[in-house]
Amino acid sequence: MERKQAAEFDQKVLDLYDDYAHGRLDRRDYMKRLGAFAVGGLTVEALMNSLSPNYSWAEQVKPDDPRIKAETVSYDSPQGGGKISGLLAHPAQGKSFPAVLVIHENRGLNPYIADVARRLAVEGFLAFAPDALSPLGGYPGNDDDGRAMQAKRDREEMTQDFIAAARWLDGHQLSSGKLGAVGFCYGGGMVYQLAVRIPDILDAGVPFYGSQPDAKDISKIKAPLLVNNAGLDKRILDGAPAFEAAMKQQGKEVTSYVYPGVNHGFHNDTTPRYDQAAAELAWKRTLEFFRKNLG
Repeated sequence: MERKQAAEFDQKVLDLYDDYAHGRLDRRDYMKRLGAFAVGGLTVEALMNSLSPNYSWAEQVKPDDPRIKAETVSYDSPQGGGKISGLLAHPAQGKSFPAVLVIHENRGLNPYIADVARRLAVEGFLAFAPDALSPLGGYPGNDDDGRAMQAKRDREEMTQDFIAAARWLDGHQLSSGKLGAVGFCYGGGMVYQLAVRIPDILDAGVPFYGSQPDAKDISKIKAPLLVNNAGLDKRILDGAPAFEAAMKQQGKEVTSYVYPGVNHGFHNDTTPRYDQAAAELAWKRTLEFFRKNLG
């Protein structure tokens, strides 16, 4: 399938997809509302397909890339889901690397997030991407079912899964002892939560378009944060100024970028919301931030 660009769609169509992807619309309402835009021989089904993820586009680093070693591993999360699996990736050469926890969106460890972990490994990091759907059998192979599965999990238990993952990764034999976290959408919000919940373990956090923590919790944050937000993402941007002002007022280190004219999910290169220029710039800044703060 040919990749379509966001500019080829009415912004209202992209907003409908965002509502559907975040569970604010069920499939029936989503299809019904898309019907208004299925004109000129375009069917609702074809429109839905053009908006849905195509994971062949996300493979920037192949699983068998000789520059890295990648494997599925598991760790214990006694206060969360029990035994959690995920993808661990690191450079093929070397014995110690700064570690980065990669936190998925609201649909489990899909191929895009797995590729992000491999991209970090190519850049010299020990990257681990847990799958919060592990207690339910793991990512099911498509985002719609993955989203429904993740919605069934208890949010605090999932938080405990990622806290346990951070502790496990920080203590890994290949870890240099410096830990960062990067997350997208739900995962962006989880990066903030790790900064609040385990401030003495997390050394740097990069939330991509994630929900900010409660104002009362900002005082607990110690790690420097690099925030990447989308200019068209009103839901997330509504809370950004107050959060950033409070961080700076309390002497916390935060650097925030808003990428104009792009949608929530702009880093995810599997849907039309992907914006190459913004995604590449945000990723360049992310790598520089981790190198500065993790060594």
